[in-house]
Amino acid sequence: MINIIEKNAPIKDNLSYQYPIVETFHSVQGEGFYAGVNAYFIRLAGCDVFCPWCDQKETWSTKKYPLHSVEKIVNQIKQINTNIIIITGGEPLLHDLKPLTLELKKTGKNIHLETSGAHPFSGIFDWVTFSPKPYKKPHESIYNHASELKVVISQEKDFIWALSEAKKVPSHTIKYLQPEWNSPDTQDLIFNYIKENPQWRLSLQTHKYLGVR
Repeated sequence: MINIIEKNAPIKDNLSYQYPIVETFHSVQGEGFYAGVNAYFIRLAGCDVFCPWCDQKETWSTKKYPLHSVEKIVNQIKQINTNIIIITGGEPLLHDLKPLTLELKKTGKNIHLETSGAHPFSGIFDWVTFSPKPYKKPHESIYNHASELKVVISQEKDFIWALSEAKKVPSHTIKYLQPEWNSPDTQDLIFNYIKENPQWRLSLQTHKYLGVR
């Protein structure tokens, strides 16, 4: 069973609130609208979506990762030369992200979220990458927050899932289809699909092609 911080626990002090951190690192965003942009990543532990092709399965449990206070996280970020902070996982919405994002906003940086939307939305964000998975359907609170919709395609039937999710997001949400990294044949499927359905864009994991984080 995943051990997570109780989302409804009283918050006495944002700076003392703690999160299980898998890693933090400075790189470039590899996917979606902000691909190629300088960014600092905060990878939170914990996920109960369990995608079979997940490339971060080590993040599913929170038990083996240390708890870091918001104060420690924010102090680290103040030293980083970037304007974008990306909270990713795991599934970040397993945790109450309001304490963390309230303090991060005080740094003047833009705060982004990468989520499957499988749990109720929390936090304050400038950009939300919503990547729904059929293995655990999204909570209804996520849809209106989606800045971009990114659907991973590992087989042809995933296009049906993509269409069903696209109907639920606002009209201004940018829509991406992304090949599952270990299923290269899906690139041709997506390429041909986008030619027939121009409302979609192609998203590639450029950081993996470059061999960087």
